[in-house]
Amino acid sequence: MYGALCLYLFFMQARLLYYPNIPSRKLTANPADVGLDYETVTLSTSDHVKLHGWFIPARNERGTLLFFHGNAGNISHRLDSLKIFHDIGLSTLIIDYRGYGRSQGSISEHGTYLDAEAAWSYLTLTRKVSAREIVVFGRSLGAAIGAYIAAQQKPAALILESAFTSVPDMAARLYPVFPVRLLSRFHYNTEQLLLSVSCPVLIIHSPNDEIIPYENGLKLYKRAREPKRFLELRGDHNQGFLTSGQVYKDGLREFITASFSASDQSR
Repeated sequence: MYGALCLYLFFMQARLLYYPNIPSRKLTANPADVGLDYETVTLSTSDHVKLHGWFIPARNERGTLLFFHGNAGNISHRLDSLKIFHDIGLSTLIIDYRGYGRSQGSISEHGTYLDAEAAWSYLTLTRKVSAREIVVFGRSLGAAIGAYIAAQQKPAALILESAFTSVPDMAARLYPVFPVRLLSRFHYNTEQLLLSVSCPVLIIHSPNDEIIPYENGLKLYKRAREPKRFLELRGDHNQGFLTSGQVYKDGLREFITASFSASDQSR
């Protein structure tokens, strides 16, 4: 029985990590429903997978945010965040990973990294946005993907919200009686990726996060290079940014302002 469970964990990891069908792959809303203008975007990855996304322009643009969401649902479930970033003056590109929402393909760790590269290329090559004007944002699983692209490129800043240190670390916590570090086929090693990130970093986490322990955020903050900041939220994993209200918005605004100022001075 123990061996059978180990085999289950090994072969079913993708289903335990990715939840594109919860609540659904169907898009249930769009930015216009919260008063935002937007463009539908279709990207093509280097391995020829078509991705679906939105570009939401800000009226008084201070910069552009590249948004990587968590492991469940799709871009239509992130309207609250899109409104917040719009209100602080950021245009936003948000995509669904392969296998999510209206994007084609099957999800994989390597595939999500290719998706991130395609999104970065769209901003910098198609829309001609300077890397110095791009803030990379990742929430939960998306934080690992955001850290990956920030390690490969040189954005103005990186924001990691409710992030884990790595998939094996999380698996060891969830399944302590199994040799999950040996069984793990996924890595998403956010902590290791941060070693190669040279831009300013903001780590956001709540002590009340019931899914990814607060200690993960503290470890990531310790690992990140200077300049770096830590923003403590209140509330749970999925609603902490809303529960924290103005504290969250002010923390984002202050960090982004400081990051763009530093980027301007380095030119």
